[in-house]
Amino acid sequence: MIPWNSITKPPSAELRPGQLDQDSLPPYEILDGILHRLVEQDKSLSEIVSDGFDPQTVLRVTKLVDRSEYKRRQMAPGLKVTSRAFGVGRRVPIAQNYQQPLPM
Repeated sequence: MIPWNSITKPPSAELRPGQLDQDSLPPYEILDGILHRLVEQDKSLSEIVSDGFDPQTVLRVTKLVDRSEYKRRQMAPGLKVTSRAFGVGRRVPIAQNYQQPLPM
């Protein structure tokens, strides 16, 4: 039997007691929408903003994704579970301090 607490508890990276993912990330409804457009639909920052997302949030999420690119290069190959995945179709330079050009 799965403890009810495990079902109702908010998702967390569980790095420390009481930590929640939304302490440092936008709510999942917003985060998922931005990531879907950024990764799977390959939309630009300006296109994502024009879909109704806050520009600062889009920029912050994009920076987090880009800064983590080196981690994806180091990990073992994984299963592709959507029509688009991190990998050959999405390459971002991993040079130090790389930042995606901002839309004007």
